[in-house]
Amino acid sequence: MDKWILIDGNSIVYRAFFAMPALSNSAGLHTNAVYGFTTMLLRLLEEEKPTHMLVAFDAGKATFRHEGYEDYKGGREKTPPELSEQFPLIKELLEAFGIAQFELDGYEADDIIGTLTRLADESGTKALVVSGDKDMLQLVSDHVTVALTRKGVSEVEHYTPQTVEEKYNLTPAQIIDLKGLMGDASDNIPGIPGVGEKTALKLLHEFGSVEKVLESTDSLKGKMKERVEQNKESALMSKQLATIFREVPLEQEPHEIAYTGYEPAKLAEAFRKLEFKSLLERLDLPAGVSASAEEEEGSHPPIEIVIVDEDGLEELWAMLPEVKAVHVEAAGENPHHAELLGIALATEDKTYALTSELLLSDKAQPLRDWLGDEEAPKQGFDMHKAELALAWSGIVLRGTAFDVQLAAYLLDPSDSGISLNRLSSRYKLPHVAADEDVFGKGAKFKVPQPAELLTHLARKADAVRRLAPLQARELEESEMTKLYYEMELPLSRILAGMEKQGIAVQSETIVHLGQEIEGKITAAMHEVYRHAGMEFNIGSTRQLGEVLFEKLALPVVKKTKTGYSTDADVLERLEPYHGIIPSILHYRQLTKLQSTYVEGLLKEVRKDTGKVHTYFRQTIAATGRLSSQFPNLQNIPIRLEEGRKIRKAFVPSEQGWSILAADYSQIELRVLAHISGDAGLKEAFIHDMDIHTKTAMDVFGVSADEVDGNMRRQAKAVNFGIVYGISDFGLSQNLNITRAEAARFIEQYFAAFTGVRQYMDDIVKEAREHGYVTTLLERRRYLPEIKASNFNLRSFAERTAMNTPIQGTAADIIKLAMVRMDEQLRERKLRSRMLLQVHDELVFEVPPEELELMITLVPEVMARAISLDVPLKADVSYGANWYETK
Repeated sequence: MDKWILIDGNSIVYRAFFAMPALSNSAGLHTNAVYGFTTMLLRLLEEEKPTHMLVAFDAGKATFRHEGYEDYKGGREKTPPELSEQFPLIKELLEAFGIAQFELDGYEADDIIGTLTRLADESGTKALVVSGDKDMLQLVSDHVTVALTRKGVSEVEHYTPQTVEEKYNLTPAQIIDLKGLMGDASDNIPGIPGVGEKTALKLLHEFGSVEKVLESTDSLKGKMKERVEQNKESALMSKQLATIFREVPLEQEPHEIAYTGYEPAKLAEAFRKLEFKSLLERLDLPAGVSASAEEEEGSHPPIEIVIVDEDGLEELWAMLPEVKAVHVEAAGENPHHAELLGIALATEDKTYALTSELLLSDKAQPLRDWLGDEEAPKQGFDMHKAELALAWSGIVLRGTAFDVQLAAYLLDPSDSGISLNRLSSRYKLPHVAADEDVFGKGAKFKVPQPAELLTHLARKADAVRRLAPLQARELEESEMTKLYYEMELPLSRILAGMEKQGIAVQSETIVHLGQEIEGKITAAMHEVYRHAGMEFNIGSTRQLGEVLFEKLALPVVKKTKTGYSTDADVLERLEPYHGIIPSILHYRQLTKLQSTYVEGLLKEVRKDTGKVHTYFRQTIAATGRLSSQFPNLQNIPIRLEEGRKIRKAFVPSEQGWSILAADYSQIELRVLAHISGDAGLKEAFIHDMDIHTKTAMDVFGVSADEVDGNMRRQAKAVNFGIVYGISDFGLSQNLNITRAEAARFIEQYFAAFTGVRQYMDDIVKEAREHGYVTTLLERRRYLPEIKASNFNLRSFAERTAMNTPIQGTAADIIKLAMVRMDEQLRERKLRSRMLLQVHDELVFEVPPEELELMITLVPEVMARAISLDVPLKADVSYGANWYETK
């Protein structure tokens, strides 16, 4: 028997966007709404098994309802660009799923669904409507069930005629009357002012319909009678507006929404673009696009794989000078705790592979010597991780000449899923199995038998041998050879050295700080109770909502299916209304600090060294920025004093030494001044003015002494907003102002800094012409969406074009400074060590006899890393621990 599922696209996407935490892929596209929508789709497909499926969308702002009431939906704010850019992605995803989608000018998604449910009723077909809008309940019938979303889109509540009666004591048709009386603020439907849901239900239970209520005003009393009599036309119009139109002239026939399933390869490609790795695994979809192994093997001469045992070591020693590539395999994402599994070495016609047990045995000393020989060049995949994994097993790796992972990252920085499986497919090389197919994933991870394992490693080493010359040529063609060989490749070695060194941590300091924070959490909790006049569970959204919006009667900012929203955005808006709000925010900050950064950091201290050994990733951020993991030392919160105090635990590893930190001052804005050539920005930096005060002066048209704290705060927000491609929506959220005010502020900024506006216009034209933008050091960011016909995708690409050269150049500059600083430390034979890079800051440990030199040397090297039209500036400080450097 047929079963239709009809989805209210706009409603579900909106709910997914506001319910899901912020998500984005490595290209910077926001994906939280897409992800929430997709998980809902998958649940429906698994649980309902439909024969027909449709997602209906609103075609535009104007509908036939506006003809009778211009203010219909007039109170709605403009859709945030962070959400708008996701609609095209969702529509592409629906195509990949093979799910039909309809929209029609002049009508809403409700009307399309209403028309189809009428057809379902007439043909006796079962239909399930999925929406977040209670208006849909008017469609409920013996054949039509409506599923309303709860908790964002993670749960739904099914409504049949019986359910509607049980919940409201109404028939589905009376839902229209309910809206006619109470109105709907979200659609700007007025209803009768002062009549809420409870009153409307009471009237309907007594009189049955809007018309009957209006005919029976003699039965009403006092203000209620007055309100109804004064708003008869409003009630009738509101009922009409709330009525779903079920006679839409659809061009499509019901058979056109038949659902026959998805093509795995097509859906896998969509998931890969969105980087929904967990969903790829959940559906057991292919992790990469490739031809069959047989097809690929046929176009390349076969390689001979030699599984090396003790008897084969002599042959391997003889072949070491011929080795073109090496692959080191270690199990575990964190290389500081990874289990070494084996190694493979590729020559032109043979590939040798041996287990980690043999590699670590006394008989393999010649191989270990070769690995540590700086003069023996080595090509590999992720040599950074290989160096760390080998180091913790007591083996030195030197002489990296080429890393295909790093090259792949530079050639396509938006591809976060770089693997030898995907690279071999992309370059049409012999097939290399995906690691997930060989080892399994997550809880299913298992090391295969030695023969299977070593064959896999051998194929990887051979892929590296074949890839390296192809990528080297592409780097040359893309003018990134210098960036690769003079910055990224040496930086890989520098990072590995920093990570092996680690940074010493006084665990007792963290424990003591944790106890201090616990006390402050208790004090903050009691402060909340004092304001509330009662004790309750602050961590319970329901209880907190009841206290804030019912007991204290604060204005309701946002509601969810389960009650009042108490998220951070809501609390920040409520801060001026009551003293309880700052106390709640402080309580939340403290509890997060305790769980994430106190308890979490203690788990990462390595017992054998007493240090934390973070892992810097070079190939994650599309802008070129480094990422930090295990632990993430770039995210230690420093705006809160208690968070800053965590840095007290980071100390020198040797007695009497100091921690020294040097931080670039406003590097992105200095880069913007250089790239744009804006006279005002350049003047500010050349004369060492406070840039945020200067911006406030120019935007507000005041003198320096007239700039107050609020003006400077707003100027600072827009300065950094411009650098990071902020929208009026984002700026309004940051400053807690309206979007109109934020848009006006941005316009005032561009009027004051015309060079910046010109740069923004020019870089977009350049991106459209070439398909990419570059940093000052020639790092590329490809932007295929820059020519998209879809406005939202094109707008996203334009914003990326504007901010990538700024952010990317800033990232390149500090990387270059690290390479130059490493050269200075080695050339001068200094004992000082570079330990961390945190955003625009470098952290060192310094012996007392070198402190005076390093205070001068570090900021000088950082300032000379690159020559700009404005001076680069680095502020330096030092102390007994990291905290004292600020």
